[in-house]
Amino acid sequence: APPAVALRPGRHRRVRNGHPWIYANEVDMTAEAKRIPAGTTVDLATADGDDLGTAFFNPHCLVVGRLLDTEPGAVFDRTALADRLRRALALRERLFDAPYYRLVHAEADGLPGLIVDRLGDVAVCQLNCAGMDRLRDQVLGALDDVLRPAVVVLRNDGAGRAHEGLAGEVAVVRGRRDGPVALEENGCRFVADVLAGQKTGWFFDQRRNRAAVAALAAGARVIDYFSYGGGFAVQAAVAGAAEVIGVDRSDPALALAERSAELNGVADRCRFERANAFADMQARAARAETFDIVVADPPAFAKSRKDLPAGLKGYRKMVRQAAPLVAPGGLLFVASCSHNVTPDAFATEVGRGLARAGRGGRILMTAGAGPDHPVHPFLPDTAYLKAMLLQLD
Repeated sequence: APPAVALRPGRHRRVRNGHPWIYANEVDMTAEAKRIPAGTTVDLATADGDDLGTAFFNPHCLVVGRLLDTEPGAVFDRTALADRLRRALALRERLFDAPYYRLVHAEADGLPGLIVDRLGDVAVCQLNCAGMDRLRDQVLGALDDVLRPAVVVLRNDGAGRAHEGLAGEVAVVRGRRDGPVALEENGCRFVADVLAGQKTGWFFDQRRNRAAVAALAAGARVIDYFSYGGGFAVQAAVAGAAEVIGVDRSDPALALAERSAELNGVADRCRFERANAFADMQARAARAETFDIVVADPPAFAKSRKDLPAGLKGYRKMVRQAAPLVAPGGLLFVASCSHNVTPDAFATEVGRGLARAGRGGRILMTAGAGPDHPVHPFLPDTAYLKAMLLQLD
């Protein structure tokens, strides 16, 4: 039988009401509970002994428990994992007509700590909690049962693993992978580096937002800051932008973006430049350069709670420096992928940045990640991506 863990008196209500996380201060942390190996599947109960369900348990974390099932003693093996993978796959196949998407988005898909991105016959996985890491072989087996990918890459190099006491690693555990992986998004072709690129190699979360910007790009002069693999830049060019500049500080990312521009036949209208985004914005503003569309989609400025004040200042500064580059009547698209920054806080900093730049305008769209990045109803704070499209006067 699995070990049993009890919550402290009165601390079971959140879990009973549907929240999938159990925090350290809610658990009766007995000597036995402290000795349970990280990632063990346990039976969870109230202080009075009433069943709460089955959970991953890691006594060394702030989030000590991750609920797997509301039934106690639930078996979480290859078969159960495959069932949940099939459910996640059925949803993505309803949403998309090509096999390029986030297949599994952790708790929202009933698979805590597991991320799987699908790029055709390549699956890129992150096992971000100790419980899922202990089930590595079963996860890979279930993935094989459901998807039979030719290549499986483990990108276990995210910061979340360190919090769970797990080592970082990148490994190709099935097939071989030499060179970039091809993918399609919004009718455009791209190449991504799934071994050394950021996160899993491609950010599917911005798919709909890239389409929204591209739909307004015909005939426009566009600049795309933090361009990475050229998602916004190339799609704007394909949609008929007259000139597109992508700015990033990573040479490998810019090389992939250039290849993607060539794949789509728009290399003559795309230029990719290596520069620090803030310095480049300042230099162009000093030359009184303007664009019809300015995109700024940076990496997270606030990776932890303690980074929050500096991160908020960073978003304000980004908008203050990007706004002067927007021609009157032009568009500014800005985003934050810092999950510590709330939508309200982000909107406030965008407003402050505009005010400091002396620009007014209107919000045309606020958005988050695409539907292949669903959010658990009781974990709204995991809706990490915030995006705003504005027209400036």
